[in-house]
This record gives sequence, structure tokens and C-alpha cells, in this order.
Amino acid sequence: MSTWTQSRQIGPVTVHSLTDGQFRLDGGAMFGSVPRVLWERVALPDDLNRVRLRINPLLIQLGGENILIETGMWDQGGEKFEQMYALDRDETTFRGLDALGLSPDDIHLVINTHLHFDHAGRNVTTLGEPTFPNARYVVQRQELHDARHTHERSRASYLPAYIDPIEHAGLFEIVDGEHELRPGLSVLPLPGHNLGQQGVVLRAGGQTLVYVADLIPTLAHAPTAYIMGYDLYPVTTLETRKRHLGQWFEEGALICTPHDPDVPFARLHPNPKGGFTLHADPAP
Repeated sequence: MSTWTQSRQIGPVTVHSLTDGQFRLDGGAMFGSVPRVLWERVALPDDLNRVRLRINPLLIQLGGENILIETGMWDQGGEKFEQMYALDRDETTFRGLDALGLSPDDIHLVINTHLHFDHAGRNVTTLGEPTFPNARYVVQRQELHDARHTHERSRASYLPAYIDPIEHAGLFEIVDGEHELRPGLSVLPLPGHNLGQQGVVLRAGGQTLVYVADLIPTLAHAPTAYIMGYDLYPVTTLETRKRHLGQWFEEGALICTPHDPDVPFARLHPNPKGGFTLHADPAP
């Protein structure tokens, strides 16, 4: 099994961290208005000012079903794309599934937190066919609308090549707002990065896990002001964090971020300066 892959029990439910490799994005864009002198303490940039990130899907095994949150990074961008993002496929979603004795055909449900290329890019194969043919792909109605109606700030993040085939195959399961998909498993709107982003909340056996999507992309982004320049609605991100983080802390929720380069599972801790920080939850 991959050295990255870890497993946790949320009550009777098993969850597995996966990875689809590493990439890099501009540190200034990743930390928005936070000065480099502050953010470089928690995310060391390379000589092109890019910080290291990872693509972190999550597999939930619940009620005899395999439920995949995120599919992975777009893999058909070519050499220029891979150089721009310093893409390193040191591991893949597929190798992670294989290590668990699973194939794409074994996935029953895919949850797209949103449809950006670094989250939903593996929705389709290199042949343009659904990667997980036996699954429904859960997406917010707002997100699918925005992916179809892009503008100058959002256009580069959405690629029709991995969205249209799912829609044409009738595999999108479209939801509006908070929605329980399975007993104890719900999607929850987390707007700010964009309007249609959703997180995933699993509650079972008196325990809680939250996949926070790009509301908190890495552990370093937990402090209140550490909001990405990529967020289309940064004040909404701030409001969404204030609305939910306190509750998740009170529940002792296990937090999964989509892009932390080193830590698959974390816990919220109070920040003496206000708000919260995130710290790695050690493997059992």
C-alpha cells in the first residue's frame, strides 16, 4: 500500500486517504493578501515562488458501497501543462484503489466537491469515457451551471473535456444545497472559493469526519486570514469558515483537506489569536 495512504474508522465506517500526486501553485496566489514573509514560514516556495501541494481524494466504504470524494488531477494537459504545475505523479488515485483491492468499476458513487481540473480532472479516461462507469457523480446544481457559464476569472479552472462526457452519459446526480446521500453521509455547501463548492460530512458511531474541499486547502490555511487569492468570493469564504469551524471543533471532527502536501487527517485546535489552527492527527 502507498506510504501516503492511511485509514481511519469513523464508527463502523472505514475511510482511506488516497493521492493523485503532487503539484505546485504560486505561493502568493495560494495565500492571497497574506504577506510572503508570513506564509513562507509554513509553505516554503521554490525559485519560481511556487508552493508544494498534493491532490488528496478520499475513499469512504459505507454500507457495502465504495464512495470516492474527488477523482484527481486532469491528466491530458500535455507537457506544457505538467511543467507549469510541476506535476509529479509519485502516486495516483488508481494505484491507491488497486492497493485496496479495488478498480474504477468498483466505485458506486463519486462526489465532486467542485469541477476544477485539479479535483475532477480524472472524471473521464483518456478516451473521453467516464472513469467510474458504475458510479453516479454528485455535484451541486450551482456548480454545474457555473462550469457551463464561465467568465474571465473562472474559465481556466473548468475544462469541458472531463465535464461534458459525464453530463452526456447522464451520470451527474445533481443536488441543491445540503443533502443526505446515504445515512450519515451528507454534502454541505461551502461557498467562497466558488459559489457551488460542497464539502462532505460523515457522521457515524458518535464521530464526525469533514472533507472541507477548498474552504481550507491545506493545514496552513486554517488561520482566519489565510484565504486564497484564487477564491472568487473571499469574504464569503470568511463567513463560511466562521459558520462551520466552531461546530466542527466542538464535534472533534476529523478534517481532511484536498491539497495538504503531507497530512491526510487533521484536527482543529483553538488559535490563541482567534479562530483555529489545524494539526496532524497521528495514525492509530
